[in-house]
Amino acid sequence: MRKIFAIGDIQGCYYSFLDLLKKIKFKRGRDQLWLAGDLINRGNGSLEMLRWCYKNKSSVTAVLGNHDLHALAIKYKVIEPDDEDTLSRLLKAKDSDLLFKWLRSLPLVHYEKKHLMVHAGVLPQWTVKDALKFSKEVSIQLRSKKYVEFLSLMYGNKPDKWSSSLSKNDKARIIINATTRLRALSSSGAIDFTYKGELKNMPKKLKPWFDFPRRKTKDTTIFFGHWSALDLVTRKDIFAIDTGCVWGRSLTAIRLEDKSVFSVKTNAKDI
Repeated sequence: MRKIFAIGDIQGCYYSFLDLLKKIKFKRGRDQLWLAGDLINRGNGSLEMLRWCYKNKSSVTAVLGNHDLHALAIKYKVIEPDDEDTLSRLLKAKDSDLLFKWLRSLPLVHYEKKHLMVHAGVLPQWTVKDALKFSKEVSIQLRSKKYVEFLSLMYGNKPDKWSSSLSKNDKARIIINATTRLRALSSSGAIDFTYKGELKNMPKKLKPWFDFPRRKTKDTTIFFGHWSALDLVTRKDIFAIDTGCVWGRSLTAIRLEDKSVFSVKTNAKDI
């Protein structure tokens, strides 16, 4: 029987990923992997990870994370690499262009079987239909001939509040920031880009995006990563599945059918 497994941030931890596939008894051609973004960077195996995904793309459903977009910006010379990036082998590989073209084709949001997957979060004003619509708008730009220009416009923390009256570029920027960088919101609904810690230490003026009042996706089960300080959170409405593999902790998968949890410790080859 076909199984679907949602997997948290891999970040180039290729050998940990292979260990997890063994643990879940993944069957190529039968099972499906939902990868919650940040496929690459920081770990040592970004090239191997993207090659595996491309080779097995019929079994992979993935969304873009902030590290994936960062890698695209480096690839297309929008920005320079920083000291923490581990992308040099991927950038120099003979199949680099092919792999990055595939990466550029990924959406920001995926929805299937009443489950939504996003790398970081969704704004409280958005319905599932909104999130999919906005994801499609960004994907059209990333797949267009002007994708380099579009990547150059995505950087910046403003606007930090959603409004349907935003300009096209501002709208795209906040869509990308929400889906790939969101953790907390102020009481006015503005994205806070600074807090990355545990919930117990969160300033009272902030709320995690998934507990913001009147969130329109509260009746949808959402899988997301990005916030490694949360570790594993399993609730009826949300599954936080970034368990800090690249920080030497673990890589986690959730089986959608019954919400069973599978984890492996970070493989030493990856960091």
